[in-house]
Amino acid sequence: MATSPHQPVLYQPVLDLLEPLDGGRYVDGTLGAGGHAHGILTASGPNGRLLGLDVDGEAIALAKERLDKFGDRANIVQASYTTLDQQLYVIGWDQVDGILLDLGASSMQFDSPERGFSFMQSGPLDMRFDNSLGQSAAELVNNVTEEDLAALLREYGEERKARRIARAITKARPLQTTSELAELVAKSVGRPQERIHPATRTFQALRIAVNTELENVKAVLPQALAALKPGGRMAVISFHSLEDRMVKRFIQQHSRPPAVNPDLPPSSEHWEPNLKEITRKPVTADEEEVQLNPRSRSAKLRVAEKV
Repeated sequence: MATSPHQPVLYQPVLDLLEPLDGGRYVDGTLGAGGHAHGILTASGPNGRLLGLDVDGEAIALAKERLDKFGDRANIVQASYTTLDQQLYVIGWDQVDGILLDLGASSMQFDSPERGFSFMQSGPLDMRFDNSLGQSAAELVNNVTEEDLAALLREYGEERKARRIARAITKARPLQTTSELAELVAKSVGRPQERIHPATRTFQALRIAVNTELENVKAVLPQALAALKPGGRMAVISFHSLEDRMVKRFIQQHSRPPAVNPDLPPSSEHWEPNLKEITRKPVTADEEEVQLNPRSRSAKLRVAEKV
């Protein structure tokens, strides 16, 4: 199926692998503008229901408008997916047939200069998914020590020149805009040796730190597993290696026996799987989708089924 430029990343593979059924209960933990949710509700009609979660108030407003035609089949809540078990309890759902997590920032957030996610457009250095909570990226870079900033860039951005960038940032502080930071990083790194912009990894690292993204992924995966019915499926889209590695390891820990799984203790004699890997290798965007949406190039989809 051809991909529309208005469709979310890996739209058709998500639907094909989640296999929504009429009457099923589904969770979109990263609702965004409601693109994936629209597909799930359509495929699970006329009686399927969906709980949509997102911390971004702007996304919630757009999703409500887009999903309005589904009426009470769509239950939309402004909340973090880390509260998944709590949200299911509130609406009285015991277990669900499918869960989708589309990790990281959305295209909508990148395309809004005032949100501060993109180094391609000048805006306030914010980067918060919920801009009413927590510290902004500006507050982070202007207050953290050079040593801690270098460690953050190295760990979350996998930036090889973290020390040099951190030194340049601390000397130039205070920084208030995305363009200031992007230009500073580009000057400190020198001529790029890769196709990506020299500030890419720095912006990734700050966004992950500001939104505690890796901690959130670690918190939600066990909740997602517990919430699934036997035969229910969990689909996770990640956009960088740190997230993908966490998802991959979690699925393997619950699907592969200790003899072939170094992450399990050798004493797990009575081990039984909780999950079955549906995608041994991650699903990625095809050439057509990448041409329509270049951001899909780095997307990786992993799907597992509750045993």
